[in-house]
Amino acid sequence: MAGQTPSDHSPARVLIVDDNPTNRYVLRTTLSRAGHTVVEAEDGTGALALLKDAEALPEVAVVDVRLPDMTGFEVCERIKADPATAALPVLHVSASAITVDDRTQGLNRGADAYLTEPIAPDELLATVTATLRYARARRRAERLADRLLHLNEATLLLYSADSAAGVARAAARGAAIVLGAPAVAAIISPHGEPASAMCADTSGKASPDAVTDVRLDARDLPAYHELGDHRTGTRLATVHSHEWPGLPPGPVSSGRLAAAVARAKPGRQPVCLAVPAEAVATPDDEQLLAQLAQACALALEALRSYTEEHDLALTLQRSFLPETLPDSHLADLAVRYLPASDHAEIGGDFYEALPTRGGLLLAVGDVAGHSLDAAMLMGQMRHALRAYAIEGHPPHDILGRLDHLLAAVGARLTLTLCIVFIDEATGLLHIANAGHLPPLLRAPDGSVRSVEEHGPLLGIGLPHPVSTEVAAPPGSILVMTTDGLVERRNENLGLSLERLESVLGSLPAEVERICDGLLEAFPPNGEDDIALMAVRLTGGG
Repeated sequence: MAGQTPSDHSPARVLIVDDNPTNRYVLRTTLSRAGHTVVEAEDGTGALALLKDAEALPEVAVVDVRLPDMTGFEVCERIKADPATAALPVLHVSASAITVDDRTQGLNRGADAYLTEPIAPDELLATVTATLRYARARRRAERLADRLLHLNEATLLLYSADSAAGVARAAARGAAIVLGAPAVAAIISPHGEPASAMCADTSGKASPDAVTDVRLDARDLPAYHELGDHRTGTRLATVHSHEWPGLPPGPVSSGRLAAAVARAKPGRQPVCLAVPAEAVATPDDEQLLAQLAQACALALEALRSYTEEHDLALTLQRSFLPETLPDSHLADLAVRYLPASDHAEIGGDFYEALPTRGGLLLAVGDVAGHSLDAAMLMGQMRHALRAYAIEGHPPHDILGRLDHLLAAVGARLTLTLCIVFIDEATGLLHIANAGHLPPLLRAPDGSVRSVEEHGPLLGIGLPHPVSTEVAAPPGSILVMTTDGLVERRNENLGLSLERLESVLGSLPAEVERICDGLLEAFPPNGEDDIALMAVRLTGGG
């Protein structure tokens, strides 16, 4: 895993690109006195070479617009075009290119800020701080999304295992993927036999070939017995490798270990998951290790069921969905999630409700198909959606970023997704729909309409229109659903949607009763999953 992102106000490594020694001296002195580390280049060629060869990239580049070999605009474009430096913020400075057209050109060609000389030291430092604040917040959001994606991948590995040995191998590999460190997992099978595995891969990718079975008994670890015979949950402990007899030589057994011991049900044998102690340096690391251990315990428990395949699918589906809905003063919320019952494949329907800066974000989506790939993609998209929403992007921008993410991960599936943002300040609904069923809006007078504006589905690389703004007074009802509710073989979907509007208009205003009423009017046929969300807008009162 990547290192921790610095705090917003901590000093940074700053690159200054300017052919004037006096200008470089003034900028360097101002930045250095504020605690920043400065590296310098006299022209664009030198700056690009420095970035290419640097062991540690700067966090900000301050680039003069007038350089002897190329313009600062060109330097910025080349920085942004290189994937290795694309996220590097560029701050243009100039004493001569100071017109509105100059500043517009610089910003349009990729710069993050533009200052004209002479620059007051406080203004320079404030601009650098603001630029760092945004860049670091973005990196935190991307890191969060990355860790959640790895956690999702590790969870899928666990729930795909079909034996106790498979669970141990998946747990060791999953811990190595999530924490980027060697890991060992030890469990007791439902038949009372020890099963354990070790993964020595520290790259954060951990292929199956990197996992080996080892002869290790979880019951020999002292922390194993400290959980008690009937206590459930997860316990974290720091132990020395020599306290675990039988631990084979290797990178895991070289010193202190961070061990997680978890039990899913009273009376069951706990599972043990351990990594080098230095790999668990933050509370987030501790939580990830604990979540992995608990997921391992749950996966082992699933093996006890004679309906293993079907129960496994249902457990995995629900593990990707929110455990609870937020308690928001902007709206009353109710959801129903019904997995298809006629098959054991995992589906891709999902929903999200997330308080964000300035409002409440709601989403309902559907990944095409029923498969492990669909479930994995669903989990990835939901976690990425949360990260982008927390970062403060509007709905249509989130759709665009998700579309880019689909292309980046090489997804072969498409998905539909409808996002609604309730703006706390204005009460307006900002709706962005990527090929999904149109949301329904019932006014306080009982009239119902569908919001038909939409863009293309995600996964085909087409641009998405700006969000539609819809006025919805307090007492309005919003309904979002996947097609499993209304789509039936040999039935016209358009007629079903018309009937959905009619039924919604006749139901009470309570969101729980609306969900029950719609499911009663459109009974699940077991062929497709159903995600249904009903929202009553309260106006923030």
